[in-house]
Amino acid sequence: MTTAWPSFKRAVYLVHRWMGIAACLLMVLWFISGVVMLFIGYPKLAPWERLAHLPSLDAARLRTPVADVVARAGKTPVTEIVLTTVAGRQVYRLRDSAGQLFVFDADSGLRLPRAGPAQAEAAGQAWAGLPGVTARYLDTVTEDRWTHSGALNPHRPLSRVQLDDGAQTLLYVSSATGEVVMDASLAQRAWNYVGAWLHWLYFLRERPVDATWSWIVIVLSAGGTIVALTGTLAGIWRWRFRGRYKSGSRTPYRDLYLRWHHITGLVFAAITCTWIFSGLMSMNPLGVFAAQGPRPDIAAYRGGLPGAIRPAIEAAAALRALQAAGFAPRELAWQVLDGQPYLLARDGADRTRLVVDALNEPGQAGPRVQAQWPQASLRAAALHLNAAPLLDMQLLARYDDYYYGRAPEAMNGGLERRLPVWRLKYADRADTWVYLDPHTGNVALSVDRAQRRGRWLFNFLHSWDLPALLRDGGGQHWWRLTVLIVLSVGGLALSLTGVVIGVARLRRKVRFRG
Repeated sequence: MTTAWPSFKRAVYLVHRWMGIAACLLMVLWFISGVVMLFIGYPKLAPWERLAHLPSLDAARLRTPVADVVARAGKTPVTEIVLTTVAGRQVYRLRDSAGQLFVFDADSGLRLPRAGPAQAEAAGQAWAGLPGVTARYLDTVTEDRWTHSGALNPHRPLSRVQLDDGAQTLLYVSSATGEVVMDASLAQRAWNYVGAWLHWLYFLRERPVDATWSWIVIVLSAGGTIVALTGTLAGIWRWRFRGRYKSGSRTPYRDLYLRWHHITGLVFAAITCTWIFSGLMSMNPLGVFAAQGPRPDIAAYRGGLPGAIRPAIEAAAALRALQAAGFAPRELAWQVLDGQPYLLARDGADRTRLVVDALNEPGQAGPRVQAQWPQASLRAAALHLNAAPLLDMQLLARYDDYYYGRAPEAMNGGLERRLPVWRLKYADRADTWVYLDPHTGNVALSVDRAQRRGRWLFNFLHSWDLPALLRDGGGQHWWRLTVLIVLSVGGLALSLTGVVIGVARLRRKVRFRG
Protein backbone atom coordinates (compact mmCIF):
# COMPACT_ATOMS: atom_id res chain seq x y z
CA MET A 1 0.00 0.00 0.00
CA THR A 2 2.87 2.36 0.91
CA THR A 3 4.51 1.78 -2.48
CA ALA A 4 1.27 1.79 -4.49
CA TRP A 5 0.03 5.17 -3.25
CA PRO A 6 2.97 7.28 -4.52
CA SER A 7 2.83 5.41 -7.82
CA PHE A 8 -0.88 6.14 -8.13
CA LYS A 9 -0.38 9.82 -7.36
CA ARG A 10 2.45 10.09 -9.88
CA ALA A 11 0.26 8.42 -12.52
CA VAL A 12 -2.51 10.95 -11.82
CA TYR A 13 -0.07 13.87 -12.19
CA LEU A 14 1.36 12.50 -15.45
CA VAL A 15 -2.06 11.76 -16.97
CA HIS A 16 -3.31 15.24 -16.14
CA ARG A 17 -0.10 16.91 -17.36
CA TRP A 18 0.14 15.28 -20.76
CA MET A 19 -3.52 14.66 -21.58
CA GLY A 20 -4.33 18.17 -20.38
CA ILE A 21 -2.10 19.79 -22.98
CA ALA A 22 -4.42 18.60 -25.73
CA ALA A 23 -7.67 18.64 -23.73
CA CYS A 24 -7.40 22.22 -22.46
CA LEU A 25 -7.52 23.67 -25.97
CA LEU A 26 -10.63 21.60 -26.71
CA MET A 27 -12.21 22.76 -23.46
CA VAL A 28 -11.54 26.40 -24.39
CA LEU A 29 -13.57 25.84 -27.56
CA TRP A 30 -16.33 24.06 -25.65
CA PHE A 31 -16.70 26.79 -23.01
CA ILE A 32 -16.74 29.64 -25.57
CA SER A 33 -19.20 27.87 -27.86
CA GLY A 34 -21.36 26.85 -24.89
CA VAL A 35 -21.90 30.48 -23.90
CA VAL A 36 -22.84 31.35 -27.50
CA MET A 37 -25.37 28.50 -27.50
CA LEU A 38 -27.17 30.05 -24.54
CA PHE A 39 -28.36 32.78 -26.91
CA ILE A 40 -28.04 31.43 -30.47
CA GLY A 41 -29.30 27.94 -31.24
CA TYR A 42 -28.53 25.57 -34.06
CA PRO A 43 -30.83 26.34 -37.02
CA LYS A 44 -34.20 24.67 -36.77
CA LEU A 45 -37.68 25.36 -38.09
CA ALA A 46 -40.16 25.17 -35.22
CA PRO A 47 -43.78 24.25 -36.07
CA TRP A 48 -45.11 27.67 -35.00
CA GLU A 49 -42.48 29.44 -37.10
CA ARG A 50 -43.33 27.38 -40.18
CA LEU A 51 -47.09 27.82 -39.75
CA ALA A 52 -46.71 31.59 -39.31
CA HIS A 53 -45.49 31.78 -42.93
CA LEU A 54 -48.50 29.91 -44.34
CA PRO A 55 -51.78 31.52 -45.43
CA SER A 56 -55.11 30.43 -44.00
CA LEU A 57 -56.70 27.55 -45.88
CA ASP A 58 -59.49 28.51 -48.27
CA ALA A 59 -62.47 26.16 -48.58
CA ALA A 60 -63.45 27.73 -51.92
CA ARG A 61 -60.18 26.58 -53.52
CA LEU A 62 -60.60 23.00 -52.37
CA ARG A 63 -62.19 21.04 -55.22
CA THR A 64 -60.66 17.56 -54.90
CA PRO A 65 -61.87 15.27 -52.10
CA VAL A 66 -59.15 13.61 -50.05
CA ALA A 67 -60.48 10.18 -51.05
CA ASP A 68 -59.52 10.89 -54.66
CA VAL A 69 -55.86 11.66 -53.92
CA VAL A 70 -55.56 8.64 -51.62
CA ALA A 71 -56.89 6.45 -54.42
CA ARG A 72 -54.27 7.90 -56.78
CA ALA A 73 -51.44 7.40 -54.28
CA GLY A 74 -51.00 3.74 -55.18
CA LYS A 75 -51.18 0.52 -53.21
CA THR A 76 -48.68 1.49 -50.51
CA PRO A 77 -50.49 2.29 -47.22
CA VAL A 78 -50.81 6.01 -46.57
CA THR A 79 -49.76 6.86 -43.01
CA GLU A 80 -50.06 10.66 -43.13
CA ILE A 81 -52.37 13.12 -44.89
CA VAL A 82 -52.02 16.88 -44.44
CA LEU A 83 -53.76 19.70 -46.28
CA THR A 84 -51.31 22.61 -46.43
CA THR A 85 -50.01 25.34 -48.71
CA VAL A 86 -46.86 25.19 -50.84
CA ALA A 87 -45.77 28.29 -52.76
CA GLY A 88 -49.28 29.73 -52.57
CA ARG A 89 -50.94 26.51 -53.82
CA GLN A 90 -53.12 24.35 -51.56
CA VAL A 91 -51.92 20.75 -51.65
CA TYR A 92 -52.41 17.42 -49.98
CA ARG A 93 -49.12 16.13 -48.56
CA LEU A 94 -49.07 12.35 -48.18
CA ARG A 95 -46.54 10.04 -46.54
CA ASP A 96 -46.51 6.31 -47.24
CA SER A 97 -45.42 3.44 -45.00
CA ALA A 98 -41.91 3.61 -46.48
CA GLY A 99 -41.58 7.21 -45.28
CA GLN A 100 -41.71 8.76 -48.76
CA LEU A 101 -43.49 12.08 -49.25
CA PHE A 102 -45.51 13.24 -52.24
CA VAL A 103 -48.02 16.00 -52.92
CA PHE A 104 -51.26 16.44 -54.88
CA ASP A 105 -52.81 19.69 -56.03
CA ALA A 106 -55.94 20.21 -53.89
CA ASP A 107 -57.71 21.93 -56.78
CA SER A 108 -57.03 19.65 -59.75
CA GLY A 109 -56.14 16.51 -57.82
CA LEU A 110 -53.04 15.98 -59.98
CA ARG A 111 -49.88 14.60 -58.42
CA LEU A 112 -47.16 17.25 -58.51
CA PRO A 113 -43.61 16.49 -59.66
CA ARG A 114 -40.62 16.81 -57.38
CA ALA A 115 -39.62 20.40 -56.76
CA GLY A 116 -36.82 21.85 -58.88
CA PRO A 117 -35.12 25.27 -58.86
CA ALA A 118 -38.18 27.15 -60.15
CA GLN A 119 -40.47 25.63 -57.53
CA ALA A 120 -37.87 26.30 -54.82
CA GLU A 121 -37.71 29.98 -55.77
CA ALA A 122 -41.51 30.17 -55.74
CA ALA A 123 -41.57 28.61 -52.27
CA GLY A 124 -38.98 31.11 -51.08
CA GLN A 125 -40.92 34.03 -52.54
CA ALA A 126 -44.11 32.88 -50.81
CA TRP A 127 -42.20 32.39 -47.57
CA ALA A 128 -40.85 35.97 -47.66
CA GLY A 129 -44.32 37.38 -48.32
CA LEU A 130 -43.01 40.92 -48.57
CA PRO A 131 -42.99 43.28 -51.55
CA GLY A 132 -39.51 44.01 -52.79
CA VAL A 133 -37.98 40.86 -51.26
CA THR A 134 -36.84 38.38 -53.90
CA ALA A 135 -35.80 34.75 -53.62
CA ARG A 136 -32.81 33.42 -55.56
CA TYR A 137 -32.07 29.74 -56.08
CA LEU A 138 -28.46 28.94 -55.18
CA ASP A 139 -27.91 25.20 -55.55
CA THR A 140 -29.05 21.78 -54.43
CA VAL A 141 -27.34 19.89 -51.61
CA THR A 142 -27.89 16.52 -50.06
CA GLU A 143 -26.58 17.77 -46.73
CA ASP A 144 -24.49 20.63 -45.40
CA ARG A 145 -23.37 21.99 -42.04
CA TRP A 146 -26.87 23.19 -41.09
CA THR A 147 -28.92 20.19 -42.21
CA HIS A 148 -27.61 17.18 -40.30
CA SER A 149 -31.00 16.43 -38.73
CA GLY A 150 -32.37 13.01 -39.58
CA ALA A 151 -35.87 14.53 -39.74
CA LEU A 152 -34.86 16.09 -43.08
CA ASN A 153 -34.04 12.74 -44.71
CA PRO A 154 -37.40 12.35 -46.56
CA HIS A 155 -36.89 15.83 -48.04
CA ARG A 156 -33.39 15.35 -49.46
CA PRO A 157 -31.88 16.61 -51.64
CA LEU A 158 -32.55 20.16 -50.48
CA SER A 159 -32.66 23.28 -52.62
CA ARG A 160 -30.95 26.31 -51.10
CA VAL A 161 -32.71 29.62 -51.70
CA GLN A 162 -31.32 33.00 -50.66
CA LEU A 163 -33.66 35.81 -49.69
CA ASP A 164 -32.49 39.41 -50.04
CA ASP A 165 -34.35 40.45 -46.88
CA GLY A 166 -32.70 42.38 -44.08
CA ALA A 167 -31.68 39.20 -42.27
CA GLN A 168 -30.18 37.62 -45.42
CA THR A 169 -32.19 34.46 -44.71
CA LEU A 170 -31.08 31.20 -46.27
CA LEU A 171 -33.94 28.76 -46.93
CA TYR A 172 -33.83 25.03 -47.51
CA VAL A 173 -36.63 23.67 -49.68
CA SER A 174 -37.73 20.04 -49.86
CA SER A 175 -37.28 18.41 -53.25
CA ALA A 176 -40.07 15.96 -52.34
CA THR A 177 -42.79 18.48 -51.48
CA GLY A 178 -41.53 21.97 -52.35
CA GLU A 179 -41.99 23.12 -48.73
CA VAL A 180 -39.52 25.26 -46.83
CA VAL A 181 -38.09 22.90 -44.19
CA MET A 182 -35.30 25.05 -42.70
CA ASP A 183 -34.40 28.71 -42.42
CA ALA A 184 -31.28 30.37 -41.07
CA SER A 185 -30.42 34.06 -41.04
CA LEU A 186 -26.91 35.30 -41.79
CA ALA A 187 -26.39 36.29 -38.14
CA GLN A 188 -27.51 32.88 -36.92
CA ARG A 189 -25.19 31.08 -39.33
CA ALA A 190 -22.25 33.31 -38.40
CA TRP A 191 -22.72 32.87 -34.66
CA ASN A 192 -23.16 29.12 -35.10
CA TYR A 193 -19.62 28.81 -36.40
CA VAL A 194 -18.51 29.66 -32.87
CA GLY A 195 -21.61 28.09 -31.32
CA ALA A 196 -23.34 24.77 -31.91
CA TRP A 197 -21.37 23.88 -35.05
CA LEU A 198 -18.11 24.22 -33.10
CA HIS A 199 -19.47 22.85 -29.81
CA TRP A 200 -20.69 19.63 -31.41
CA LEU A 201 -17.61 19.32 -33.65
CA TYR A 202 -19.87 19.27 -36.70
CA PHE A 203 -16.92 20.05 -38.95
CA LEU A 204 -16.06 16.36 -38.45
CA ARG A 205 -19.55 15.12 -39.33
CA GLU A 206 -20.44 14.01 -42.85
CA ARG A 207 -23.96 12.56 -42.64
CA PRO A 208 -27.04 12.48 -40.35
CA VAL A 209 -25.90 9.16 -38.85
CA ASP A 210 -22.10 9.22 -38.67
CA ALA A 211 -20.57 6.53 -36.44
CA THR A 212 -17.06 7.91 -36.92
CA TRP A 213 -18.08 11.37 -35.72
CA SER A 214 -19.98 9.85 -32.77
CA TRP A 215 -16.96 7.90 -31.58
CA ILE A 216 -14.65 10.89 -32.03
CA VAL A 217 -16.89 12.96 -29.75
CA ILE A 218 -17.21 10.10 -27.26
CA VAL A 219 -13.44 9.56 -27.08
CA LEU A 220 -12.68 13.28 -26.80
CA SER A 221 -15.36 13.77 -24.12
CA ALA A 222 -14.09 10.77 -22.18
CA GLY A 223 -10.55 12.14 -22.40
CA GLY A 224 -11.74 15.55 -21.19
CA THR A 225 -13.53 13.90 -18.26
CA ILE A 226 -10.34 12.07 -17.27
CA VAL A 227 -8.34 15.30 -17.45
CA ALA A 228 -10.90 17.12 -15.29
CA LEU A 229 -11.00 14.35 -12.68
CA THR A 230 -7.23 13.90 -12.47
CA GLY A 231 -6.80 17.68 -12.30
CA THR A 232 -9.25 17.85 -9.41
CA LEU A 233 -7.35 15.17 -7.51
CA ALA A 234 -3.97 16.78 -8.21
CA GLY A 235 -5.28 20.20 -7.19
CA ILE A 236 -6.63 18.92 -3.89
CA TRP A 237 -3.41 17.04 -3.13
CA ARG A 238 -1.24 20.10 -3.77
CA TRP A 239 -3.37 22.54 -1.77
CA ARG A 240 -2.35 23.13 1.85
CA PHE A 241 -5.58 23.04 3.80
CA ARG A 242 -3.52 23.17 7.03
CA GLY A 243 -0.42 25.28 7.15
CA ARG A 244 1.29 26.96 4.22
CA TYR A 245 4.23 26.53 1.91
CA LYS A 246 7.48 28.45 2.53
CA SER A 247 6.19 31.20 0.25
CA GLY A 248 3.33 31.77 2.68
CA SER A 249 0.78 30.59 0.14
CA ARG A 250 -1.45 27.52 0.24
CA THR A 251 -0.50 26.71 -3.33
CA PRO A 252 3.07 25.63 -4.15
CA TYR A 253 3.16 27.43 -7.49
CA ARG A 254 4.93 30.77 -7.88
CA ASP A 255 4.38 31.11 -11.62
CA LEU A 256 1.32 33.29 -12.33
CA TYR A 257 -0.36 30.89 -14.75
CA LEU A 258 0.34 27.80 -12.63
CA ARG A 259 -0.96 29.56 -9.54
CA TRP A 260 -4.21 30.66 -11.22
CA HIS A 261 -4.65 27.30 -12.93
CA HIS A 262 -4.46 25.67 -9.50
CA ILE A 263 -6.86 28.13 -7.85
CA THR A 264 -9.44 28.25 -10.66
CA GLY A 265 -9.20 24.48 -10.92
CA LEU A 266 -10.21 24.06 -7.29
CA VAL A 267 -12.99 26.67 -7.50
CA PHE A 268 -14.48 25.40 -10.75
CA ALA A 269 -13.54 21.71 -10.48
CA ALA A 270 -17.05 20.43 -9.81
CA ILE A 271 -18.75 22.31 -12.65
CA THR A 272 -15.97 21.47 -15.11
CA CYS A 273 -16.19 17.76 -14.29
CA THR A 274 -19.99 17.67 -14.53
CA TRP A 275 -20.13 19.63 -17.79
CA ILE A 276 -17.51 17.50 -19.54
CA PHE A 277 -19.03 14.28 -18.17
CA SER A 278 -22.57 15.27 -19.12
CA GLY A 279 -21.32 16.14 -22.60
CA LEU A 280 -20.08 12.57 -22.82
CA MET A 281 -23.47 11.32 -21.64
CA SER A 282 -25.19 13.30 -24.42
CA MET A 283 -23.71 10.82 -26.90
CA ASN A 284 -25.42 7.91 -25.13
CA PRO A 285 -22.18 5.86 -25.10
CA LEU A 286 -22.77 2.15 -25.72
CA GLY A 287 -26.52 2.84 -25.71
CA VAL A 288 -26.70 3.01 -21.91
CA PHE A 289 -29.73 5.34 -22.04
CA ALA A 290 -31.56 3.61 -24.88
CA ALA A 291 -35.11 2.44 -24.20
CA GLN A 292 -34.94 -0.88 -22.36
CA GLY A 293 -38.39 -2.23 -23.19
CA PRO A 294 -40.76 -2.22 -26.17
CA ARG A 295 -41.60 1.22 -27.49
CA PRO A 296 -45.21 2.42 -27.20
CA ASP A 297 -47.37 0.70 -29.80
CA ILE A 298 -48.51 3.77 -31.73
CA ALA A 299 -50.24 1.67 -34.41
CA ALA A 300 -52.42 -0.06 -31.81
CA TYR A 301 -53.04 3.26 -30.07
CA ARG A 302 -54.27 4.76 -33.33
CA GLY A 303 -56.30 1.75 -34.39
CA GLY A 304 -56.03 2.56 -38.09
CA LEU A 305 -54.28 4.62 -40.74
CA PRO A 306 -55.72 7.83 -42.21
CA GLY A 307 -55.29 6.34 -45.66
CA ALA A 308 -57.89 3.70 -44.77
CA ILE A 309 -60.05 5.27 -42.04
CA ARG A 310 -61.29 8.84 -42.46
CA PRO A 311 -64.19 10.81 -41.00
CA ALA A 312 -67.24 11.40 -43.14
CA ILE A 313 -66.37 15.08 -43.24
CA GLU A 314 -65.31 16.87 -46.39
CA ALA A 315 -62.28 19.07 -45.87
CA ALA A 316 -64.19 22.14 -47.13
CA ALA A 317 -66.96 21.55 -44.58
CA ALA A 318 -64.39 21.17 -41.81
CA LEU A 319 -62.73 24.44 -42.80
CA ARG A 320 -66.05 26.26 -42.75
CA ALA A 321 -66.89 24.81 -39.32
CA LEU A 322 -63.52 25.91 -37.96
CA GLN A 323 -63.88 29.41 -39.36
CA ALA A 324 -67.39 29.65 -37.91
CA ALA A 325 -65.86 28.76 -34.52
CA GLY A 326 -63.39 31.66 -34.86
CA PHE A 327 -60.42 29.49 -35.78
CA ALA A 328 -58.32 30.23 -38.90
CA PRO A 329 -56.66 26.91 -39.89
CA ARG A 330 -53.42 26.87 -41.85
CA GLU A 331 -53.04 23.11 -41.90
CA LEU A 332 -55.47 20.24 -41.62
CA ALA A 333 -54.32 16.69 -40.81
CA TRP A 334 -56.27 13.43 -41.00
CA GLN A 335 -55.66 11.29 -37.91
CA VAL A 336 -57.11 8.32 -36.03
CA LEU A 337 -57.47 7.74 -32.29
CA ASP A 338 -58.48 4.27 -31.07
CA GLY A 339 -60.20 3.60 -34.38
CA GLN A 340 -62.05 6.94 -34.43
CA PRO A 341 -60.99 9.18 -37.35
CA TYR A 342 -60.77 12.93 -36.86
CA LEU A 343 -59.20 16.08 -38.28
CA LEU A 344 -56.50 18.05 -36.49
CA ALA A 345 -56.33 21.74 -37.43
CA ARG A 346 -53.47 24.13 -36.67
CA ASP A 347 -53.44 27.90 -36.98
CA GLY A 348 -50.57 30.32 -37.53
CA ALA A 349 -49.45 30.17 -33.88
CA ASP A 350 -49.60 26.33 -33.79
CA ARG A 351 -52.78 26.41 -31.72
CA THR A 352 -54.98 23.40 -32.43
CA ARG A 353 -58.59 22.33 -32.80
CA LEU A 354 -60.12 18.89 -33.31
CA VAL A 355 -62.88 18.26 -35.83
CA VAL A 356 -64.87 15.07 -35.24
CA ASP A 357 -67.74 13.50 -37.12
CA ALA A 358 -70.86 14.19 -35.08
CA LEU A 359 -73.57 13.62 -37.70
CA ASN A 360 -75.19 10.86 -35.63
CA GLU A 361 -75.21 12.81 -32.37
CA PRO A 362 -78.54 14.30 -31.21
CA GLY A 363 -78.81 17.98 -32.01
CA GLN A 364 -75.61 18.01 -34.06
CA ALA A 365 -76.11 18.89 -37.73
CA GLY A 366 -72.49 18.70 -38.90
CA PRO A 367 -68.90 18.36 -37.78
CA ARG A 368 -68.11 19.23 -34.17
CA VAL A 369 -65.15 21.44 -33.30
CA GLN A 370 -63.56 20.81 -29.90
CA ALA A 371 -60.39 21.94 -28.14
CA GLN A 372 -59.32 18.64 -26.54
CA TRP A 373 -59.97 14.94 -26.35
CA PRO A 374 -61.82 13.89 -23.18
CA GLN A 375 -60.01 11.67 -20.69
CA ALA A 376 -62.19 8.65 -21.45
CA SER A 377 -61.20 8.64 -25.12
CA LEU A 378 -57.49 9.00 -24.36
CA ARG A 379 -57.58 6.37 -21.64
CA ALA A 380 -59.30 3.84 -23.90
CA ALA A 381 -56.67 4.40 -26.57
CA ALA A 382 -53.82 4.36 -24.02
CA LEU A 383 -54.69 0.81 -22.99
CA HIS A 384 -53.31 -0.27 -26.39
CA LEU A 385 -50.03 1.62 -26.06
CA ASN A 386 -48.42 -0.91 -23.76
CA ALA A 387 -49.15 -4.56 -23.05
CA ALA A 388 -48.56 -3.90 -19.34
CA PRO A 389 -51.32 -2.58 -17.07
CA LEU A 390 -51.89 1.17 -16.87
CA LEU A 391 -51.10 2.12 -13.27
CA ASP A 392 -51.81 5.84 -13.21
CA MET A 393 -53.22 8.59 -15.42
CA GLN A 394 -52.76 12.12 -14.14
CA LEU A 395 -53.53 15.48 -15.75
CA LEU A 396 -50.62 17.88 -15.36
CA ALA A 397 -51.33 21.60 -15.42
CA ARG A 398 -47.63 22.39 -14.96
CA TYR A 399 -44.44 20.93 -16.37
CA ASP A 400 -42.71 18.13 -14.48
CA ASP A 401 -39.04 17.06 -14.55
CA TYR A 402 -39.35 15.21 -17.87
CA TYR A 403 -42.04 17.02 -19.84
CA TYR A 404 -41.23 20.72 -20.15
CA GLY A 405 -40.71 23.38 -22.78
CA ARG A 406 -37.46 25.05 -23.74
CA ALA A 407 -36.53 28.37 -25.31
CA PRO A 408 -36.23 28.31 -29.13
CA GLU A 409 -32.42 28.51 -28.99
CA ALA A 410 -32.20 25.32 -26.89
CA MET A 411 -31.47 21.99 -28.52
CA ASN A 412 -35.07 20.79 -27.93
CA GLY A 413 -36.59 24.23 -28.38
CA GLY A 414 -38.58 23.20 -31.45
CA LEU A 415 -40.64 20.51 -29.69
CA GLU A 416 -44.34 21.01 -28.98
CA ARG A 417 -44.91 20.92 -25.22
CA ARG A 418 -48.50 21.99 -24.55
CA LEU A 419 -50.32 22.09 -21.24
CA PRO A 420 -52.31 20.51 -19.79
CA VAL A 421 -50.94 17.07 -20.61
CA TRP A 422 -51.84 13.56 -19.43
CA ARG A 423 -49.04 11.58 -17.77
CA LEU A 424 -49.48 7.82 -17.87
CA LYS A 425 -47.43 5.26 -15.94
CA TYR A 426 -47.30 1.59 -16.96
CA ALA A 427 -46.38 -1.48 -14.90
CA ASP A 428 -43.87 -2.81 -17.42
CA ARG A 429 -40.32 -3.90 -16.59
CA ALA A 430 -38.90 -0.68 -18.07
CA ASP A 431 -41.19 1.52 -15.90
CA THR A 432 -42.47 3.48 -18.92
CA TRP A 433 -44.07 6.90 -18.65
CA VAL A 434 -46.07 8.32 -21.57
CA TYR A 435 -47.33 11.89 -22.01
CA LEU A 436 -50.47 12.36 -24.13
CA ASP A 437 -51.35 15.74 -25.59
CA PRO A 438 -55.15 16.09 -25.34
CA HIS A 439 -55.08 19.00 -27.81
CA THR A 440 -53.85 16.74 -30.62
CA GLY A 441 -54.34 13.15 -29.49
CA ASN A 442 -50.62 12.56 -30.10
CA VAL A 443 -48.00 10.94 -27.90
CA ALA A 444 -45.89 13.95 -26.94
CA LEU A 445 -43.20 12.04 -25.05
CA SER A 446 -42.32 8.54 -23.89
CA VAL A 447 -39.53 7.86 -21.37
CA ASP A 448 -38.60 4.68 -19.54
CA ARG A 449 -36.31 4.25 -16.53
CA ALA A 450 -33.08 4.32 -18.55
CA GLN A 451 -34.14 7.41 -20.49
CA ARG A 452 -35.11 9.24 -17.30
CA ARG A 453 -31.67 8.43 -15.89
CA GLY A 454 -30.11 9.87 -19.01
CA ARG A 455 -32.18 13.03 -18.60
CA TRP A 456 -30.45 13.70 -15.25
CA LEU A 457 -26.94 12.75 -16.35
CA PHE A 458 -27.11 14.84 -19.54
CA ASN A 459 -29.85 17.49 -19.67
CA PHE A 460 -29.78 18.49 -16.02
CA LEU A 461 -26.01 18.42 -15.51
CA HIS A 462 -25.33 20.11 -18.85
CA SER A 463 -28.16 22.66 -19.09
CA TRP A 464 -29.64 23.08 -15.61
CA ASP A 465 -33.04 22.70 -17.22
CA LEU A 466 -35.25 21.94 -14.25
CA PRO A 467 -38.68 23.53 -14.77
CA ALA A 468 -38.11 25.51 -11.55
CA LEU A 469 -35.02 27.09 -13.15
CA LEU A 470 -36.88 28.03 -16.33
CA ARG A 471 -39.64 30.53 -16.90
CA ASP A 472 -43.12 29.23 -17.70
CA GLY A 473 -43.01 27.97 -21.25
CA GLY A 474 -39.34 27.06 -21.08
CA GLY A 475 -37.77 30.49 -21.37
CA GLN A 476 -34.58 31.39 -19.57
CA HIS A 477 -34.46 33.26 -16.26
CA TRP A 478 -31.84 36.02 -16.30
CA TRP A 479 -30.31 34.74 -13.06
CA ARG A 480 -29.89 31.24 -14.50
CA LEU A 481 -28.12 32.71 -17.52
CA THR A 482 -25.93 34.86 -15.27
CA VAL A 483 -24.84 31.90 -13.16
CA LEU A 484 -24.13 29.76 -16.23
CA ILE A 485 -22.08 32.53 -17.84
CA VAL A 486 -20.05 33.13 -14.65
CA LEU A 487 -19.32 29.43 -14.31
CA SER A 488 -18.43 29.21 -18.00
CA VAL A 489 -16.00 32.12 -17.65
CA GLY A 490 -14.42 30.32 -14.72
CA GLY A 491 -14.07 27.14 -16.74
CA LEU A 492 -12.67 29.17 -19.62
CA ALA A 493 -10.06 30.77 -17.33
CA LEU A 494 -9.08 27.31 -16.07
CA SER A 495 -8.73 26.01 -19.63
CA LEU A 496 -6.85 29.06 -20.95
CA THR A 497 -4.26 28.91 -18.18
CA GLY A 498 -3.91 25.22 -18.95
CA VAL A 499 -3.23 26.03 -22.60
CA VAL A 500 -0.52 28.56 -21.66
CA ILE A 501 1.09 26.09 -19.26
CA GLY A 502 0.94 23.30 -21.84
CA VAL A 503 2.49 25.41 -24.59
CA ALA A 504 5.32 26.50 -22.25
CA ARG A 505 5.98 22.90 -21.22
CA LEU A 506 6.11 21.73 -24.84
CA ARG A 507 8.52 24.54 -25.72
CA ARG A 508 10.84 23.52 -22.87
CA LYS A 509 10.62 19.91 -24.01
CA VAL A 510 11.55 20.84 -27.58
CA ARG A 511 14.46 23.06 -26.47
CA PHE A 512 15.76 20.33 -24.17
CA ARG A 513 15.75 17.76 -26.97
CA GLY A 514 17.30 20.26 -29.38
